[in-house]
Amino acid sequence: MILRDAIFIRRAVRKYSTDLPSEEMQNDALTIARDADSLVGQKARFELAGKDRVSGSSAPCHILAYSESTDASVANVGYQLQKADLYLQSRGLGSIWLGSGKPKAAKDKADFTFLLAFGKTAEPTRTGEADFNRLPVSEISNEDNPVANAIRLAPSAVNFQPWQLVFSPGKLVIKYKGRGPMKIVPMVKKMNKMDVGIAARHAVVELANEGKKVQSVKPVGEGNNFTIEITYE
Repeated sequence: MILRDAIFIRRAVRKYSTDLPSEEMQNDALTIARDADSLVGQKARFELAGKDRVSGSSAPCHILAYSESTDASVANVGYQLQKADLYLQSRGLGSIWLGSGKPKAAKDKADFTFLLAFGKTAEPTRTGEADFNRLPVSEISNEDNPVANAIRLAPSAVNFQPWQLVFSPGKLVIKYKGRGPMKIVPMVKKMNKMDVGIAARHAVVELANEGKKVQSVKPVGEGNNFTIEITYE
């Protein structure tokens, strides 16, 4: 399975087998996160951690992400790490963006941003788009096209889908849009900026599937005015 196909079957997995994924697959996922293209001007650091180093998680494996605390940096974590998420699910493993998961050791907490938990799933993958509970494309985008649909299926904190899409020739702007009763809660707002980065990864994967050449994936603004601008030809 290719990364793009994983968009249409991925699931947030909370139940895992006791069997560990191979060391090779764990290292491949870490390498994909580290080597993934980043948002313009941003960088992040990633490392593997077992269950013994993490609290609030039942998964056997984790990729810990570290970055600055700006909206652009947090969004970049989502952008880079979602590529690893899609890889893991394309290989038949389960994964989840886990807000409750934290490093145990004080030395691991400095600049910690978020983690992706993963392992051999004890839950089935989705069978197709009908299994997703998502807003229709018409509520999130000014155009109905494959890129908008790929973003529609992206994971987000509490499934708030905090984005509004504006397409124009050769350009897509993904605007942060707080949704739901918790949109004013600081932690959720931070996670939602990461969600916008995750959405950008889905956009880039689908654009590549259509044969488009992405020129730039750039974060712009802060707070309620945060956006990611994607240009392509």
